[in-house]
Amino acid sequence: MKVHDIVPHWAERTPDAVALSDGVRHVSYAELDRAIRGLPLDGVRRGDRVMLVCENRIEDVVAYFACNLRGAWPIVVNAKLSAREIDEIREHSGARAVIRKGETSALFDATLEPDSDIAALIYTSGTTGRPKGVMLTHDNLMFVANATGAARKLTPADRVYAVLPVSHILGLTGVLLGSLLHGAAVHLVSRFDPASALSSDITVMIGTPSMYQMLGEYARRKAIAPKGLRLITSAGAPLDMATKTATEAVFGQTLHNGYGITECGPTITLTALDAPRADCGIGRVMPGVEARTIDGELHVRSPGVMKGYYRDPEQTAAAIDAEGWFRTGDLARFEHGSWFITGRAKEMIIRFGFNVYPAEIEGVLNAHPGVARSAVVGRGEEIVAFIEGRASREEIVRHAAANLASYKRPTDIRFLDALPLSPAGKILKSALAALV
Repeated sequence: MKVHDIVPHWAERTPDAVALSDGVRHVSYAELDRAIRGLPLDGVRRGDRVMLVCENRIEDVVAYFACNLRGAWPIVVNAKLSAREIDEIREHSGARAVIRKGETSALFDATLEPDSDIAALIYTSGTTGRPKGVMLTHDNLMFVANATGAARKLTPADRVYAVLPVSHILGLTGVLLGSLLHGAAVHLVSRFDPASALSSDITVMIGTPSMYQMLGEYARRKAIAPKGLRLITSAGAPLDMATKTATEAVFGQTLHNGYGITECGPTITLTALDAPRADCGIGRVMPGVEARTIDGELHVRSPGVMKGYYRDPEQTAAAIDAEGWFRTGDLARFEHGSWFITGRAKEMIIRFGFNVYPAEIEGVLNAHPGVARSAVVGRGEEIVAFIEGRASREEIVRHAAANLASYKRPTDIRFLDALPLSPAGKILKSALAALV
């Protein structure tokens, strides 16, 4: 079964059941199937890369499935990215077409790829700041969609809250595809709002710890007792005990947890619904997934592991060994029946479920004429930028807003007369982390 077989499967069996809604429109499986087949993609050929600039709209979902149906590679990118970031991805991918809001807004000359089995090409900046295209096949995404939907016991009676962007691997596979594969309805949300979330009729909520913090604060302030939810689960960023405890007190049920990474489609572990945990463990690996640690680093072998990085065989070989084991870059341990993530082997920051790499932010900040050098470190989901130079705070804020997606922009900007350096001239981030 391919990704584009999901909608026709339910269009034949439950044609009138709601597949997608956005708070205003409700689209049945039969209507969604017709929209996918009828979307004009003039000039798009089998094997073409097609960039989808997504905003969690119904049109974005239609375009995604339509690309797969025609054998093109959908490159899902967040509409919140800056023009610089979008252009960088388009250039690296060699995208032939760009689709915004369901309409083709540009068509370029590009070479065809012989392999049309790629169901999604998702870009992550990488520790070097250069964009890396993660090639995920139909088999990759279908494995994860099936396994996560089964683990969450999704059925056609469920209505799943989809605030995580479909341009993000978790929003695409774990939420959208996993829900539709099991016949559930997906409630698309382009902008998170605690009030509308708590007043909706959803039964399953999958979100980041930051989202649950905001939901809990709003519910306590308004004295609201959330109803109708049979499952709440945290994903996309590390869950802390304070957030878990506060959320469970408000919702009156267990906040489940999980772990994944883009290159694995993404989900690797989930906590079991019938074995709720009182800690922040990420649960066991899903059926069909293997895990081990080497020098504390988690390695994974799974049907969800990517085909490789697009146009980057060296990075692919460094990430996946000859036996198919993928190096996650995360430190982990297994105890008391669950895996636990104990740290990050790299500097990556996770903010609102998105991977943020300091190297990319530093590259943008250093491009400002008033910045001599910069360094970025994380504090939980916060991004702290240290600046050496003569630029003002207002100038840095404007520069970041023009060149970085909102979730990549520094949340705390600090100015130093001189950044701490090693004898070799390398910025001592450990010293900056101590300041944080």
